[in-house]
Amino acid sequence: MKLLAIETAAEACSAALYLDGEIALRQVVEPRRHSALILEMMDALLAEAQLGLSQLDGLAFGCGPGSFTGVRIATGVIQGVAFAEDLPVVPVSTLAALAQRCFRERGERRLLPAFDARMGELYWGSYRIDDSGLAAPVERELVADPQRVFLPDGGEWFGVGSGWIAHGTVLRDRFAARLSGVDGATLCSAWDVALLGEAGFRAGKAVTAEQALPVYLRDRVAWKPRTDPSV
Repeated sequence: MKLLAIETAAEACSAALYLDGEIALRQVVEPRRHSALILEMMDALLAEAQLGLSQLDGLAFGCGPGSFTGVRIATGVIQGVAFAEDLPVVPVSTLAALAQRCFRERGERRLLPAFDARMGELYWGSYRIDDSGLAAPVERELVADPQRVFLPDGGEWFGVGSGWIAHGTVLRDRFAARLSGVDGATLCSAWDVALLGEAGFRAGKAVTAEQALPVYLRDRVAWKPRTDPSV
């Protein structure tokens, strides 16, 4: 499979080219330049592989949650390319991609990815690594005050992402007994968007350009918090 993936929803701007199991990556951390950088990264990867967009099997993108501007950039770019070349797209959760990277680099299998969502809130997810080595959701992702998020039942969990820096004191105070560790510095990467995107294609999750939509989570205002009896 030939798959081009991008991620601009979080702090890093990155593009990755998946070619039959091999991945090439371009990534920089310049939060205010994502729109200027992402197309150059995509072009560079394709040029190095001597491929054109029409030779790809599909696209993947980090659909959010994350920076509103960053999510819109990724969505706009991927929709434009998908429309122009009639390519299918797999939207990939940025929280899932963050969990996937933490597993890839640290081997952690029970993960709590979190981004700072501003306004005193965070974007929060819970993922387990399945038998295929891929991040699978345990609970629905949400945006909430750090006092209102919860842990899945049973066992220890590893926290990853900027939410654990911005809200680390509150989260550690609440969950200390069930945390195996925390890494607030790991950033979401298109490498892991590509991995999860390729798996999504195999699972039949590809959509058309019109259906490649952003996920903001703040649109979901009616979620009901669960009480975690273990904390």
